[in-house]
Amino acid sequence: MTTTEAAPGQGVVDAHHHLWVRARHPQPWIDPHTMAAIDNDFTPLDLAPAARAAGVTQTVVVQSVPVRTETPELLGIAADDPLIAGVVGWVDLAADNVADRLDRLRAARGGERLVGIRDLVQSEPDPAYLDRPDIRRGIAAVGAAGLAFDLLVRDHQLPAATRLVRDLPEMRFVLDHLGKPALGSGGLGDWPRDLRALAAEPNTTAKLSGLVTEVDGPSWTTADLRPAVEHALDAFGPDRLMFGSDWPVCLLASSYARWVEALTELLDPLGEDERAAIWRRTARRAYRLDPA
Repeated sequence: MTTTEAAPGQGVVDAHHHLWVRARHPQPWIDPHTMAAIDNDFTPLDLAPAARAAGVTQTVVVQSVPVRTETPELLGIAADDPLIAGVVGWVDLAADNVADRLDRLRAARGGERLVGIRDLVQSEPDPAYLDRPDIRRGIAAVGAAGLAFDLLVRDHQLPAATRLVRDLPEMRFVLDHLGKPALGSGGLGDWPRDLRALAAEPNTTAKLSGLVTEVDGPSWTTADLRPAVEHALDAFGPDRLMFGSDWPVCLLASSYARWVEALTELLDPLGEDERAAIWRRTARRAYRLDPA
């Protein structure tokens, strides 16, 4: 199947990708030996050919490191690039002036494209991190600013995420990478149950993204991904799911085109309107993006 044949039409929104230039923002999480495929700089010029070939007309760029200088830079890049419709940035949620920090980001060049905030919860050793009063206060400030909050959690952190979402019903939450199900381990454990519990909260949506790197290397097949996608469709429904490439991290296991081809195949049983929700409509609603 060629990229053109696999492309789900024009007007696709890629709701999750990254950009980085390591001289300005080092990526200490990248192991140059085991992650050589992404041990490089990645700019909008690198992204555009693959995204355009897949019919993408809007993207959401997501923070990659918890430093104050990255988000203003991403906003400036978005201001110059019509492909980037939104930025999910980072602030220190434990700070006592989260609202002021968000105001400063919005006043920066490109600040009108700030659509959400993310914290690297997956790396937090404290299982009660999302229950902490200071973190809850910071997340509530994100919601009060009218922004979405991206939940970057691992499968065992889904119950804490559900408690958070339930306690802040007026906020919009977006689950990244479906909560990282253990697709390469031979069993999904409690993930289907915990995903369904989160999906029961109506203020959540989720990204079909990051799945190819949860399988064992580039030898994955579409069948390896099918259980996660089917569980997500059953739990959230198409109107609360969105496509994300997770580029360039996906390059550890897949090209941009191969992931699009796989997801196209997995979504083939759906109706046209249901597929349109996943490829474009849900992301525009969740992040309040202007139509392309």
